[in-house]
Amino acid sequence: MTESKRILDMVKSPADVKCLTDEELAILCRELREEMVEVTSRTGGHLASSLGAVEIIVALHSLLNCPDDKLVFDVGHQAYAHKLLTGRRDAFPTLRQIDGLTGFPNPAESPYDAHPSGHASDSLSVAMGLAKARDIAGGANKVVAVIGDASLAGGMAFEALNHIGQDQTRMVIVLNDNGMSISKPVGALVRHLGYLRTRSEYRQTRDALQQAMEAGGVLSRGLVDLGRNMKESMKQFVIPHAMIFEQLGITCTAPVDGHDVAALRQMFRIALESDGPVLVHVITQKGHGYGPSEANPETFHGVSPFDIATGQVKKKAPSAPTYTSVFGDALVREARADKKIVAITAAMKDGAGLDAFSKEFPSRFIDTGITEEHAVALASGLAAGGMKPVVAVYSTFLQRAFDQIVIDNALAERDTVFAIDRAGIVGDDGATHTGAFDIVYMRTIPHMRVLTPSNEAELASALHTALALPGPVALRYPRGAAVGVPVPAEPECWEEGRAHTVREGDDIALLGFGNMVNTALDVADSLSEAGISARVVDMRWAKPIDADAVAQAASCKLVVTLEEGALDGGAGEGVLDVLSSLGAAVPTLLIGLPDEFVMQGKPDQVRARLGLDARGVLARIEEKLASL
Repeated sequence: MTESKRILDMVKSPADVKCLTDEELAILCRELREEMVEVTSRTGGHLASSLGAVEIIVALHSLLNCPDDKLVFDVGHQAYAHKLLTGRRDAFPTLRQIDGLTGFPNPAESPYDAHPSGHASDSLSVAMGLAKARDIAGGANKVVAVIGDASLAGGMAFEALNHIGQDQTRMVIVLNDNGMSISKPVGALVRHLGYLRTRSEYRQTRDALQQAMEAGGVLSRGLVDLGRNMKESMKQFVIPHAMIFEQLGITCTAPVDGHDVAALRQMFRIALESDGPVLVHVITQKGHGYGPSEANPETFHGVSPFDIATGQVKKKAPSAPTYTSVFGDALVREARADKKIVAITAAMKDGAGLDAFSKEFPSRFIDTGITEEHAVALASGLAAGGMKPVVAVYSTFLQRAFDQIVIDNALAERDTVFAIDRAGIVGDDGATHTGAFDIVYMRTIPHMRVLTPSNEAELASALHTALALPGPVALRYPRGAAVGVPVPAEPECWEEGRAHTVREGDDIALLGFGNMVNTALDVADSLSEAGISARVVDMRWAKPIDADAVAQAASCKLVVTLEEGALDGGAGEGVLDVLSSLGAAVPTLLIGLPDEFVMQGKPDQVRARLGLDARGVLARIEEKLASL
C-alpha cells in the first residue's frame, strides 16, 4: 500500500492552490498548521500569529496571481503559510536558522515576498506605493495588504489610511483582527450588507444617484440629506466598527470568520473587483488549530522550541538572569524610592521587563501600543510635568522615534531615560530586529549621554546613574542571559564620562563597550598565554568618551575598540576622535558590526560568523600585530 500524500506535498507554488475546491483548501489549511507546529517545535518562531492567519493566506493565494499581484504583510509574524505555499516547503525546517529561511518575508529570499517586513504599521504605505506605481504605469495587477489590529493602531497606518481614502487608491486591506470574536448579532444580514457595499455597482449607483439629486432643486437636495442621514444612522447602528474607515473614504465590510476559507474567498473575490479601496474585516483567533497556542497565545507569539504534545517550552534554565529581567527588577527598586519615576512601553510590557512594575505601580505604568513616536514624545511631556519617564524599548524599534528623541527630548533637555533593550545581535529574528544602530544615532544627538553596561551589576548602576542625571540619557543592554555576577543592593552612581579599568596591561589596550568587555577579558587571557600584556577597560560610556582612559591607552602599542554595534559612526569612531584631538599616533583596530545587515541564527553562531567572538577578535588582533 502506498502512503497517501498530503495536499501540501503537491503544492509547489500558489498556482497549485487555485485548482482546489473549498473542501480541499480547508484540508490544506489543517496540513499547513501541522507543518508549522512540527517545524517550530524544533526551531521556535512566531507560531501563534501564523496559525491565526492560515485561511487568510490560503484564500488570497487561491484568488491572486502572485508575484504579479502584490501581497504585503505587516510585521510578517503571520506569514509562515505564505512561505510554505510559495516554493519554500522543503527549506521550511531551516526557519530562523543561520543560512536558512528568514522568519519574516524577504524579497531576497523569494519573488513572492513583496516587502521585507519586520516592523509594524508600514504595510499600508508600502502597498499604496505599489498600487500607485501600478496606476502610473497603466497596470492592472491587484495589491493586498494584510495588517493586524494592533499594527493598525500605529500612527503610520493612520497616515496611510487617510491618504488611501483621499486618493481612492484601488487596493484591498485585510484587517486581521484577533482581538475579538464574532458575536451572534453579526450574521447573514450584516454579511450581506458588507457584500453589497463592496461591489463596484453599489459605489457607482450610490454616487451617480447622489450627484443627480444634488443637481435638482431644494426638494431633491432635501431628499439627499435625509437619505444620507438615514444611511449613516443605519451604518452606525448595524456596522459601527466601519464608520472610521468609511469617513476616511474606505469601504469596509462586515466582519467575516477568518477561519472559514470559503467565506473568505467569497468576500475577497468581491473586494478584489472593487474600483476603490476596500477594507475586509476578518476575525481570527491567534494560535488557531493548536490547543496550547490557543490557550497561551502570548507564549506562542515568539516561542522557543517546545514539546508538541504538551506545548511545554524546552528552554534550558539560564545560568544567570536575563538582562531584561535585571533591568525590570532594578527599575522597580528605583521606583519604590522615587515616586516620580514612570515607565513607558510601546506594546512590549513583558518583552521589556515591565510586568512587575505594571503590577506594583499601575498608575505609573503606561503602555501606548505600537506607537514608538508617541511614546517618546509622551515622555517629553511627562518630564516637562515633573516626572522621570523611563522609555523601555527594543533598539530596533526606537529607530522609529528618532525625530521625537531629537526635538521633543534632547533639544528640550528633558529628564528622560531611554532603556534600550535587545541592543546588538538578537539572533533568530535577524536583520529587522538586530540592534545595530542605537549607539550611532544616539551619539549624534546633542545633550544625549549613552551608557553601555557590561554585566547585570553594571546595568543596575547604569540605570541608577541615568535617573540621577539631568537631561536625556540612554542605556543599552543585550538580549539573553547576563554574565552571572551579583547585583548590588545599593547600585553605584557613576561619574559622567568616566571609564573603569578592569585589567592592567602595557602592550595592547582593549577598550570594550557593553557586553564586549567580557569578550575582551577572554581575549586578554589568550594574549597573556602568548606573552602579550593586555589592558582591558570597561568604557561604560559611548558618549561622552573618557579622554583620560583613551590617553592612557595611547601609551600601548595597539588600541583596540570592541562594540556590538555598527562601526560606522559608532563608539570606536568616538575613540578615534579623541585620539586625534590628543595628537596620538598609535595604531588602532576597530571591531564591531560590519556595514551590512546581520543574518539570523543563534547569537553565538552569528558572533562567530562576524568575528565578534573571542576567537575571531584574537585572530584580528594577531593579524594586526603581524602587520605592525
